Amino acid sequence: MHSRLHSVLLMIVLVSAISACARVETPNPFASGDISTVLFSTPADSSVACYRIPALASTGRVLLAAIDERVPSCVDLRGGRDIKILVRRSEDGGQTWSAPETVLAYADGIAASDPSFIEDAETGRIFMFANVMDHDSAHGEYRFHVTSTDDGGKTWSEPQDITDDMVPADWKMDFKFITSGRGIQTTDGTLLHTVVNLDNGLHVMHSTDHGRSWGVLPGALTPGDESKIVERHDGSWLVNSRVGGAGHRWIHVSEDRGTTWTSMPDSSLTDPAVNAALVRHAEGWIFVNANHPDERRNMTIRVSGPDQESWAVAEVVESGSAAYVTAELLDDGSLGLLYERRGYTETVFRRIPSDVVDAWFSTP
Repeated sequence: MHSRLHSVLLMIVLVSAISACARVETPNPFASGDISTVLFSTPADSSVACYRIPALASTGRVLLAAIDERVPSCVDLRGGRDIKILVRRSEDGGQTWSAPETVLAYADGIAASDPSFIEDAETGRIFMFANVMDHDSAHGEYRFHVTSTDDGGKTWSEPQDITDDMVPADWKMDFKFITSGRGIQTTDGTLLHTVVNLDNGLHVMHSTDHGRSWGVLPGALTPGDESKIVERHDGSWLVNSRVGGAGHRWIHVSEDRGTTWTSMPDSSLTDPAVNAALVRHAEGWIFVNANHPDERRNMTIRVSGPDQESWAVAEVVESGSAAYVTAELLDDGSLGLLYERRGYTETVFRRIPSDVVDAWFSTP
């Protein structure tokens, strides 16, 4: 009797131990709370001048972080002939990351810069856009390239040049670029992004066939520069843009899917003319930027209700030097940030837990 009882107890202990081990092997990828990790930093040996212009995408448990690798100087595309785009992947909600992989790199003198992502939730495909310049054969001509992944960034398609199909021929030598960071997919499946032509204004680019073709809607938004487009809770479209010298953001709203627009300054969103992030939350909006009228510093998260009529400071992320930022609301409701700091020497991933994010909207 005692022997049989001992055997039963031993089996219970073994089953419990096996179950515990099984639970350890499949952790919740979003369970570790607040995370802050430097993903890219300027090396001490000066082999890379800087890493700049972050982009962030999420699909299920996978996060993708893209960046410019700029060699030998930190200048932008017009002056930099050696710029490549790198990507790091995380499969556990940002706790660990793969080594950087070069996704877009061309022959000597052909540079790729300013990454941005759009995820098509209907197909699972993620598009990555880049601005490209051939400094030897077509200096000063900006081209638009796109590559895509169907497996969460493990493999990427051959890049396609979509410039001639997308923009008018008379834009050929204009100072033009697709905004870095991210675009969106609307509730009806349309893919939207913004493209800037500094010679004639800000434009909305779109695809209604899941990225097989791309075009630019007629009409220019002014004033405008690097910007974020979103679909508001009522279905209207809104573009939030940096404007040089203004000291604040400008807002452009369309009630008819981009046919007509109403433009207005938003003096409540102080801004030094820098790329920012605007993310839709079930209860309203999250806006992140360098909150200063003329210096790239004081990275701040602000929140608003669905109407964006007023903004409240939720958190100061970085009080010192900070510049470009991109953001994603992750599958578990946490907020992922990827931003530049410390004079462009570091690019940091930060994940803020969902309970903290939700609390921003419940605080009176």
